[in-house]
Amino acid sequence: MSTETLLAIIIPVVVVLAALAVAALLLMRHRRLRERFGPEYDRAVEETGSRRAAERDLSEREKRHDSLDIRPLPSGVRERYTQEWDSVQGEFVDRPEDAVQDADVLVTSLMRERGYPTEDLTQRLKDLSVEHSRTLEHYRAAHEVNRMSIKHEATTEQLRGAMVHYRALFTELLSDGGQARHARA
Repeated sequence: MSTETLLAIIIPVVVVLAALAVAALLLMRHRRLRERFGPEYDRAVEETGSRRAAERDLSEREKRHDSLDIRPLPSGVRERYTQEWDSVQGEFVDRPEDAVQDADVLVTSLMRERGYPTEDLTQRLKDLSVEHSRTLEHYRAAHEVNRMSIKHEATTEQLRGAMVHYRALFTELLSDGGQARHARA
């Protein structure tokens, strides 16, 4: 067989194998991001309008998150936050709007204590999505009710729901449910 014939066979085979390898890598990346971000993956696809743009955004979130100093809480600090949460929950009976607003402040404080930047809500949601995507919808819903509560537009049932939503994220952040990578290393 001539060299030209061999090249005519080998080059297309190499190209096909390379294309398959690239496709496999992209599929693995897709699956990894989908598993890691759960419902946040679908939200990102919807917001960006394409899977490729969403995956780029989610990968950028991971890189940013890796640069943050997310840390577990010492047991004494966890106990203090637990006591503060119990106090906020107890406040709900007599002053539900105040309790929801205080829950928002407490959750934000806990995020800051863990090492999450808290200045901008949109960025806060993106940062939390990397390790806490399963409870992120709780936070969004609670934050929306808190916004309504400030304008005295939330019903008691909505306020109660907000407390449940805040508690879901609070509990996960308090127990390090996302298992911060820096603590695992």
